[in-house]
Order: sequence, then C-alpha cells, then structure tokens
Amino acid sequence: MPQPMPPFDPYSAACPSRQALDRIGDRWTILVFGALDDGPQRFTELARRIEGVSQKMLTQTLRGLERDGLVTRTVHATVPPRVDYELTALGRTLSGPIAALEKWAMDHMADVLAAREAYDTRRAQPVA
Repeated sequence: MPQPMPPFDPYSAACPSRQALDRIGDRWTILVFGALDDGPQRFTELARRIEGVSQKMLTQTLRGLERDGLVTRTVHATVPPRVDYELTALGRTLSGPIAALEKWAMDHMADVLAAREAYDTRRAQPVA
C-alpha cells in the first residue's frame, strides 16, 4: 500500500514546495504568465513582449515551467517548424494569483517609489 504524501511545508528547508515558490516568484515567470494568459504564443512573440529578457533566460524559464507542468510546448509539423507555448490547466490555476500580483505592482508602484525615496533620504542624512 502506498504511503500517504506528507504535508508540504515551505518553511522547511528540504520541502519541494520551496522550489515551486522560487519558480513562481521569479520575475520572468510572472511576465511569461502574463503574456501567455492571452493564449498560446511563439518564443519570438514572448521575447518581443517581455522587454529585457535574454534568449537564455526565456528558454530557461519556459523549460522550468514546462518541467513543473505549468506550460506546454507544442511543436507543429510545418516548414519551418512552429513551436507554441501555452499555459496548462495547472498553469491556469496560477493565472489569478499572478495577475493579482501584477496588478498590485502597477497599482502601488508610486507608493513603493515614494517609500524608496523617503528611505534613501533618511539614510543619506548624517547621524548626529
């Protein structure tokens, strides 16, 4: 009889849920999810949409997401071959939370920038 799965605890160093959180929390993952939320896209479309991502980082991110079952890679038998990336059903379960993080960043960026400026100003003042 198979043993039941132990509960996953991301606060435990050995827990594999930490790896999932690392993947999900990566900035490139957030942006890839946002881009793929619109539907399947080719690598070049993703690279154009996500300004600043290198080919290497986009490839690594997509491979990791595919390995984790969050993205699917479909090769079409055309000349030249066409490859599409798409969120899986499991990946779609993350779309809402990731969209909420993205929205939070856009809605609160002015507050974050103001806090940074205030912090930097305080840190630049000499201690008496």
